[in-house]
Amino acid sequence: MRTNLEPLKYSTLAPSRFVVYLHPEEYARVEGIVPVLEEQTSRALGEALAKLNNRPVYRKYLDRLTGALPPVENVAREWQVEFHPDADGELAPGDILIHSELVLPSAAEEIGSGQRTRRITTVHVGQRTTRREETVSAPTTGVAVVHALLKYEDNSGSHAAEMARDSIVIGRGGIAYRADVRIDSSVDVSREHARIRRDPRTGAFFLIDLSTLGTTVNGQRVPRGYDDTDGTKRENGVETPLTSGSRIGLADTVFLQFEIAGRS
Repeated sequence: MRTNLEPLKYSTLAPSRFVVYLHPEEYARVEGIVPVLEEQTSRALGEALAKLNNRPVYRKYLDRLTGALPPVENVAREWQVEFHPDADGELAPGDILIHSELVLPSAAEEIGSGQRTRRITTVHVGQRTTRREETVSAPTTGVAVVHALLKYEDNSGSHAAEMARDSIVIGRGGIAYRADVRIDSSVDVSREHARIRRDPRTGAFFLIDLSTLGTTVNGQRVPRGYDDTDGTKRENGVETPLTSGSRIGLADTVFLQFEIAGRS
């Protein structure tokens, strides 16, 4: 909760939804008491929220002088906590993966309609903790407009994937990694290998490399689009332009033909 706070002018928003994944054997051991775990986790979140806000008077005064975070609140009023088994085989016994989700406010600092959600994925493996941060745009309502098409072949055959949003992620996917276009391939292709972004103002397309073994466009290696700082992976703004007909290579293993809708 503390790693996914959003400060506004008069309050600080806390994430209200938490999805917890356990190794299947460990989940099976606690499956009968999952409702109790969810209820007690919600209580613990409430207590942590109260502790954040229950600061001494002198501390509140110092916070006002130093510009520290204003009072923290759960805008959803209720916590949503879920426990699930890891169906993708990513976790070993003892590992824990947690998604915390916060609906971001609009530019006017008002609570939006859920169009953007910041998700922080925290993975505890033994004594090591790593975090990944991403912002997910909710799909728009109504008839979807196809902006581009991706054609490729992987271990399961030939595919054609439509890009109907302004941002999609390509990769093998998994519980810790969101992939809109899931690739059935070897581990050379990262679970979250690349992201394609469309600028809604200009209609231009860009590719962001998020992989371990690299991405190419028309045979040329593109620069890495993220930084790994203190165990947290964040995009750094480095992008590569895409044009209709671009050939995207994922670790020189799977290749996708990118076509802008209406163009050949």
